Amino acid sequence: MSKRATNQLSIRPSVSRVRNAVVATGLGTSLVLGAGAAFASGGADTAVLAAGTTADSVAQQATAQSKAAEAAAEKAATAKKKAEAAKKAAKKKAASWTAPVEKYTLSASYGTGGARWAAKHSGQDFAVPVGTKVEAAHAGTVVKAGPNGAGDGPAYGNAVVIKHANGKYSQYAHLSKINVKAGQSVKTGQKIALSGNTGNSSGPHLHFEIRTTPNYGSAMNPAAFLRSVHVSI
Repeated sequence: MSKRATNQLSIRPSVSRVRNAVVATGLGTSLVLGAGAAFASGGADTAVLAAGTTADSVAQQATAQSKAAEAAAEKAATAKKKAEAAKKAAKKKAASWTAPVEKYTLSASYGTGGARWAAKHSGQDFAVPVGTKVEAAHAGTVVKAGPNGAGDGPAYGNAVVIKHANGKYSQYAHLSKINVKAGQSVKTGQKIALSGNTGNSSGPHLHFEIRTTPNYGSAMNPAAFLRSVHVSI
């Protein structure tokens, strides 16, 4: 074999080796670049996922805050309604009348005659045990309070007279205890005394009058008056 042929043979393997190395190098580069791309792609997905989770958390928090705000608003509205209802009830109570005792039996009525009275009976009697709470039939100002009928005579025993805004007066007699004094303002239903059996009384009861003046002799039918102000006895 000539020297030229030998050199050609030696060159060919070298070229083949170079070509193979280049291919391997390219393949390696492709693999490295592909891995980098895959890594980059994975990082983007993670970021998107994290962003989505944060958005969901913010949305849930916003929803919870919105519900809490609605609940607070509803609670405030309910409280306002209750306050308004209580105010209306208080106003209605202040404008209304009530019976002077809660549990009772009606006994002697207005206009009744007999040996027990110097003239016809001037009030309505409510038979109740001694110590029963006596309430103001309507808001007003106490103008009389004390023994001897508060100035109207010993027949009434301990008594109270209240002046009302409509010009009428209510009187409560035969009391065992008085809880108010002259000049004091009272509300409808307020405790003013305890019932008793003082004065000219045949048994424990409350003598109740409606008057046109604070004094004896100006009484009108109390039962009829109470009916006129929507109080049934």
